[in-house]
Amino acid sequence: MKTYMLLFRLDILTKEAQPDKKQMETYMQQWMQWMNGIEEEGLLAEGGNHLQYSGKVLRPGKVVQDLPYAANSESVAGYILIHAKNMDEAVRIAEKCPILNGSDKNSVEIRETAS
Repeated sequence: MKTYMLLFRLDILTKEAQPDKKQMETYMQQWMQWMNGIEEEGLLAEGGNHLQYSGKVLRPGKVVQDLPYAANSESVAGYILIHAKNMDEAVRIAEKCPILNGSDKNSVEIRETAS
């Protein structure tokens, strides 16, 4: 088995893209079902977390930006580590991620970890 990182990108900058309380409750239920399924299959690796919306980006020349890096309003909102036989299996796991049911700016990036 190989280890893969699933990076979750969401639009964290556009106010209209933020879920209301009811949407967040539904989202969290779907998220927990998905995560529990991965864990029950023995494919959830140690590591991963949600990230705060605030952050800083450091650039050459001691330039400091006061927001997390965002391209097209999308920024990394969290990550998990999973075990999978290969990239195709990792993609099949990621395809069920509930954030893909939301905004068209949401995405999951899948990266194999280097050993």
